[in-house]
Amino acid sequence: MKRTCKSIPQLIATLGLLAAFLTSAAAPWQQAEDPTPPTEPVKLIFIHHSSGENWLADDNGGLGIALGQNNYFVSGTNYGWGPDAIGDRTDIPNWLEWFRSESAERYMQAVYTESGQNSEFTRTLADPGGENQVILFKSCFPNSNLEGKPDDPPKDYEEMSVGGAKYVYNQILPYFTAHPEKLFIVITAPPVQDRTYAKNARAFNEWLVNDWLRENNYTGSNVAVFDFYNVLTGPDNHHRFVNGQIEHVFKSGRDNAYYPSEDDHPSAKGNRKATEEFVPLLNVFYHRWKASAPAQPAVTAPPAATALPTTASPAPAPVLGSGLVDNFEGGAPAGTSGWESFWDEATRTAIQCAPAGDAVHNGAGALAIEFNVTANSWATCALMY
Repeated sequence: MKRTCKSIPQLIATLGLLAAFLTSAAAPWQQAEDPTPPTEPVKLIFIHHSSGENWLADDNGGLGIALGQNNYFVSGTNYGWGPDAIGDRTDIPNWLEWFRSESAERYMQAVYTESGQNSEFTRTLADPGGENQVILFKSCFPNSNLEGKPDDPPKDYEEMSVGGAKYVYNQILPYFTAHPEKLFIVITAPPVQDRTYAKNARAFNEWLVNDWLRENNYTGSNVAVFDFYNVLTGPDNHHRFVNGQIEHVFKSGRDNAYYPSEDDHPSAKGNRKATEEFVPLLNVFYHRWKASAPAQPAVTAPPAATALPTTASPAPAPVLGSGLVDNFEGGAPAGTSGWESFWDEATRTAIQCAPAGDAVHNGAGALAIEFNVTANSWATCALMY
């Protein structure tokens, strides 16, 4: 509300104007946010599992193409990736292993030097050389099932609860402090359809976006959060750059998945919405960081690949032998009913196993396994004789 002052002595008014002028003159100039792409290619890596893979895919979220169009050379990790298969472990408690364990430097050096895609999406940019500068990391949707209460404070140990998750993110901040030459972006876990823990997921992600860095007095510009969760909870829920500022809004009561597929993986529609909102915001985060980041080491572009003469050779025959259980080419092995699936039926875990011929490494057949394994549950494929 605008206030006006009446009957104030001229001297006081003059001093007030002078004080206001001096305060304005002393205030630091705020650089306008910049949502434009970097002027030169920037190496980016995304630590993810299946939800991230779908988000990147050309025929789903299209994030890989959009990042390339914005001058990011995108690499990734996935299941089975890296030293000690650290890529298998991306639940919230696992971030301590990535960023705080005795092996953290070894794992992260592998992250910084990775240049493989490790999932299917179109990558048109040439590798500009050097290390990955931008690190995105995301847990999958089961991490929206956080136990506890919405307003729980950080605990003193990690677990799949509101307090345990806050503990994890507080504990990994020192690693980011020690590496101002990298930009770390937390991608919040996507929502699930079940409403049981929806209020907890909302409260935790609100804490990540609004309170995490502030409570820890973190003043660096190399850490940011994109609320993937919020974007996927409703058509009017957003985390984006619009009208010259960052907008983070949601409608009360919309805390579970609004864009599910046949399960809790976000649908292509939801992922495309997230792509549209994330990429300009990433550019804003990048320019903020770049304005204060230490100088990067000189980059030598990788040499262009040289074609070598090749000699045609017959395709290798399938490996056969008395110890072979199944070559997946001739129906069910004798004495069995074929490959069967078993899983923890008390959870949302699902798995299907069947021979297929459309994606093989050697021979004419392979065992295709489609699965969605809830955290702390199990699933397997087996032959029963």
